[in-house]
Amino acid sequence: MASQAMSSTLRGMADGAAAFVPMAFEGLPASEAAGMGAGASPGAVPAASPVRDDGASGSGSIASGNDTAPRGDAAVPILEVRKVSRRFGGLQAVRDVSFSVRRGMILGIIGPNGAGKTTLFNLLNGFLRPDTGMVLVNGVDMAGRKPHVLCAAGMGRTFQVMRPFMRLTVLQNVQVGAYVKADSEAHARELARQAVRRVGLADCADQVASTLTTRQLRLMELARALAGQPDLLLLDETLAGLGAGEVDDVLAVIRSLSREGVTIVIIEHTMQAMVRLVDQFLVLDHGEVLVMGDPASITQDTRVVEAYLGKKWSAKDA
Repeated sequence: MASQAMSSTLRGMADGAAAFVPMAFEGLPASEAAGMGAGASPGAVPAASPVRDDGASGSGSIASGNDTAPRGDAAVPILEVRKVSRRFGGLQAVRDVSFSVRRGMILGIIGPNGAGKTTLFNLLNGFLRPDTGMVLVNGVDMAGRKPHVLCAAGMGRTFQVMRPFMRLTVLQNVQVGAYVKADSEAHARELARQAVRRVGLADCADQVASTLTTRQLRLMELARALAGQPDLLLLDETLAGLGAGEVDDVLAVIRSLSREGVTIVIIEHTMQAMVRLVDQFLVLDHGEVLVMGDPASITQDTRVVEAYLGKKWSAKDA
């Protein structure tokens, strides 16, 4: 009886998603945030792939990456963004952004505060609808589709601001993200157990979330996204609030997921960690693509140094 009640509660959390939707709209005008994300699923975490250079403004190409365990048609980018734009009143938050992500690669999105990074994520996973442009997932245009639809299509996402269910265990928190793919309660529990193991939290699966460290909470959020079985993961500042040793632990988990074939797009300000993690960078400034390229070229690009890194940046400190 108690087990049935808990299962019903967890499924209700997955269906409601009310605790997760507000995080996607932090900093947006209230008129834009109102009503967005209806039907979102708490476990919804999007996925990604590389860009074609079609000569359009803001476009670029990604030529290298991790080719481990490709899924589906390797010739089709798992994520392709074509001339996506979004305006909030008089503010052009994202302008003609084009890029694509190849299966199995890790793409880092960087840029100064206000560059449009989180708005771009919201456009990718359906929290916002683009004014113009296309978001192709496995070759299918998903622009403006609901977050739970994108989650079911293989896109997962984590958020910078964590909102765990503090009175639930790690396993129960993660199970909330499994219902988008599970066909039964037993299946949801098994998907949750697998996700917990993948991020290295098996030893604390029955621990209540309120007792976890920041590192463990970040990994639990990642596991909740993984429980939906995504091919593409959007990670929004997963390293925020972590110490140096904790950062290394989380980087190891992300690399492991990449080796398994999960494509990863990550927003992060910790450049010393990012240059050790990503295959390619996409640099945004004032809502536009400034440049794309590998870590070595990006960290030496004078435009990136001036707009974001600053003259004191040194890659040797990474």
